[in-house]
Amino acid sequence: MTLKERLRTWFPRLQAPPTWGIDPVPVEHQRLRWFDIFVLWSSLGVGLLVLEAGALLVPGLSLAQALIAILIGTAIGSLLLALVGVLGSVYGVPTMVLLRPVLGRHGSYLASIFNIVQLIGWTAFELWVIGLAAHHVGQALFGMSNYYAWVAVFTVWCVLLALGGPLVVVREWLEKFGVWIVFGVTIWMTIYLFTHYDVTALWNRSGTGDLPFWLGVDLVAAMPISWIPLVADYNRFVRRSHGGFWGTYAGFALTNVWFYALGALFVLTANVSQPTPENLITAIMAMTGGVVALVVILVDETDNAFADIYSTAVSVQNIFPHLNQRLVIILVGVVGFLLATLLTMSEYFTFLLLIGSLFVPLFGVVLADYFVVRRLMGIYGDTLADQSAGWQWSGIVSWLVGVAIYQAITQLLPQLGASIPAFLITFVMYTALRLVQRQHLLRTAG
Repeated sequence: MTLKERLRTWFPRLQAPPTWGIDPVPVEHQRLRWFDIFVLWSSLGVGLLVLEAGALLVPGLSLAQALIAILIGTAIGSLLLALVGVLGSVYGVPTMVLLRPVLGRHGSYLASIFNIVQLIGWTAFELWVIGLAAHHVGQALFGMSNYYAWVAVFTVWCVLLALGGPLVVVREWLEKFGVWIVFGVTIWMTIYLFTHYDVTALWNRSGTGDLPFWLGVDLVAAMPISWIPLVADYNRFVRRSHGGFWGTYAGFALTNVWFYALGALFVLTANVSQPTPENLITAIMAMTGGVVALVVILVDETDNAFADIYSTAVSVQNIFPHLNQRLVIILVGVVGFLLATLLTMSEYFTFLLLIGSLFVPLFGVVLADYFVVRRLMGIYGDTLADQSAGWQWSGIVSWLVGVAIYQAITQLLPQLGASIPAFLITFVMYTALRLVQRQHLLRTAG
């Protein structure tokens, strides 16, 4: 017996966790309960970038308008997130594989490329804001710090989490430690803001009107929607789809509302003209115990970067299934690190809306196919067996039309909001095209 084999016998935890790539997860490994998935998605709804997104809502909207926009946007986005998560738990495969029946195999490659690009972007944004926060903490505690060194340290940690995989992160990190201290710190920040500032006066303050209300809703919905291309990558490990739905919806909605609202409050109480991450970090550090709060949020932020890195590797495997997942994870970490050293925050708002324009229509197609079209057409069972070798044009055309509608509304009629119209039009268009296609095939066969 080799030394490596002896070590694995003596210390079973040293064994590398199994990876499935894009293959269906075996039933015996679908171990996550509704509470496990609640913990995961509530943790993924937490972060400095979520605070920054909430800060973008004010003072364009009043605090009251911002909170209503947060509730509506979160309800819409979290519902879509949880529904796609159901498909992951039913079929046991990643999100990009779920796209094959509706876009065709090659069409799913196109969606995977978009997803890889957005996930690498998110990885860079996460590592950038983590490094920035750690740099400020280092300055406060030690009087000196190095941004690039912090980014490198946290990149290594996030890559290690991704190599461990979802089961390890949820059971060994979040449930035993991570999520509970985050909840504690979040409660403390909320109490601090309500006891040290006149929130009633802030509530009665009017917004400037620079941000249309429904564009604000789009901005909020973009956050849970940005997670939809990843959701089945994790929910495929869930035991029961019903529990997975409620765990995902409740977990993400809770912290998304909480942190968007806190982001808006921090900007208003700090009375800053530009809601930048630096200003938010400064506002948090100005609290009593603010450095500790920032450290806790900073540590929890790493699970967001873990998810981005892990799912990038899974999306790559949808195109190149034989690539080694662990090698891809390491390469993604390196690319994310390099981009984080060059990144600025100036395009964050545009980045969020671009994500919405790509993925709201796409998952309008997916949900129409799985929950409506296949029932109307009498197709049940394993829908993943229906994988076109090339392109499924009804899905691709509906998706692209939806993207165009989303962009047109955002540019020309932002006061309407683009998420709901783009989703509904895409949903109806795809359903109609598939039913027309079915009638044509029946006539041809007859």
